[in-house]
Amino acid sequence: METFESLVRAEFAPKNTFLNTASSGLLPARTVTALQEAALIRAEGRPLDPLFQDVEMSRAAFARLAGVPVARVAAGPSVSTHSGLVAASLPPGAEVLTAEDDFTSVVNPFHTRGDLKVRIVPLERLADSVRPGTALVAVSAAQSADGRIADLPALREAARAHGARTYVDFSQATGWLPVDARSYDYTVSTTFKWLLGPHGAAFLAVPEDFGDLRPVLAGWVAGEVPWDSCYGPVAELAHSARRFDVSPALFTYAGTRRSLELLEELGVDAVRAHDLALADRFRTGLAALGHAPLPAPGSPIVSVPGLGHRQRELSAAGIEVSDRAGNLRASFHLYNTAADVDRLLDALSA
Repeated sequence: METFESLVRAEFAPKNTFLNTASSGLLPARTVTALQEAALIRAEGRPLDPLFQDVEMSRAAFARLAGVPVARVAAGPSVSTHSGLVAASLPPGAEVLTAEDDFTSVVNPFHTRGDLKVRIVPLERLADSVRPGTALVAVSAAQSADGRIADLPALREAARAHGARTYVDFSQATGWLPVDARSYDYTVSTTFKWLLGPHGAAFLAVPEDFGDLRPVLAGWVAGEVPWDSCYGPVAELAHSARRFDVSPALFTYAGTRRSLELLEELGVDAVRAHDLALADRFRTGLAALGHAPLPAPGSPIVSVPGLGHRQRELSAAGIEVSDRAGNLRASFHLYNTAADVDRLLDALSA
């Protein structure tokens, strides 16, 4: 019988100490194989039907991870694309509430509209800052810079109390944190981080009635029958959230499907327990070295002030972390081990 450990070791064999999933996750072996097969399909001139099927299988797998019906999931290339779609749905003058220093792809499309009132507050004050007239609250579930987790239950209740919609980016959470996308109006997640997929895919979950979204990016794939929607205006948009799809990067979804299937096999709860145990080990080791990470309880992302300048030195030694605004950011995922944590701590003590 396969265990968590044996399944992970069969899929991953990094050549270094990779502690940078918050930037991009490692690809499982099954995903690499699927990408190679997808390239051969194109190179050999075979029908592309299996690749289009991968898009739908990926959508279905993500829907299961997000806890929503597959009909509520749209597929696109990036978080910023989906943020732009949500931004385009708002009327001129609408107030959008965002968190200070949140990830650019989440917030910038609301700023570039030019005719919205974007209000920025510290993350810990987000729920308390929702007020009458707030149209939308946009926030990352886990902050990219330091791993802080938003108080989503408080935000959800505040938004409901004031009639505001919610847009939550789970890119730094889906894959290790259980997600219930039904609790929010719109949720988004890219797949190349904790979901272990290739670059170029992101999923948007929308309300059953689509909220106020308009399919402003709709092309032929947004048709109810895509192959009958290739010429002229789309006569009938998809009855599902696929009406918000952007034409898919087929190779990406060939890999994404297998990565999502692996996470389903492992189970998000088991992944979370593994990841947080390693992050806690790192925090304990940092304290012994006299370093205090930024507070981010319950997160596998750990940022340490003043140590970002050591990123290049660590990379040269085969330890991959990030430098974020002068902070050293380490992120721990299912392929990491206690030995990886200890190697980083040993390097920082030198």
